[in-house]
Amino acid sequence: MSELKNILLVDDNPKYLNDALPYYGYSVTSVTDGVQALRYLKKNSQNVDIILLDVMMPNMNGWETLKAIRKDTNTADIPVIMITAVNEDQKMILGLRNGADDYIIKPFILPNLLARIEAVLRRCERNPVKKGMSSPADYGASLTSREKEILKLVSKGASNKEIADTLVVKEVTVKTHLNSVFKKLNVTSRTQAVLKAMQMDI
Repeated sequence: MSELKNILLVDDNPKYLNDALPYYGYSVTSVTDGVQALRYLKKNSQNVDIILLDVMMPNMNGWETLKAIRKDTNTADIPVIMITAVNEDQKMILGLRNGADDYIIKPFILPNLLARIEAVLRRCERNPVKKGMSSPADYGASLTSREKEILKLVSKGASNKEIADTLVVKEVTVKTHLNSVFKKLNVTSRTQAVLKAMQMDI
């Protein structure tokens, strides 16, 4: 990064990232639960460029903390990457709908996390008013009405079978449409597709 970025690390076991991230040009402040995070942000929100937020923590978990961050006008636009040990599309989609900018699953390799941090920060620098948002024309204009319909249902957490039942089509048809959606949006997972759908207000 061209300038020092300030990370608020919210994790009840922060030592690894607290030690590692400064080597890559980041200033790190760490707290061990959501209550401490909100207390810190109340006084220092202007000094935080991005938040790394663990899901499983004592006192106040990551989802509750995320909701509180997004409700406060002083912190609502700070990008948040969720750190979770749970690899479940439904929970990740819920987190994205609550305002997470990205997520990473434990255990992760540091270069992967660094790439995600840099990608989120770049998006926010390009879109200072509406963080993380890009024009629908950038990647979604080519979606058909049926593909948008399926993507909307995916964003609500529906499974392929539930989508097939709702649209009265075969499950294999849903899979075919989703493959097309993934290709057009340049994504590889349902969760990434949901991120793009949110950016397109679908």
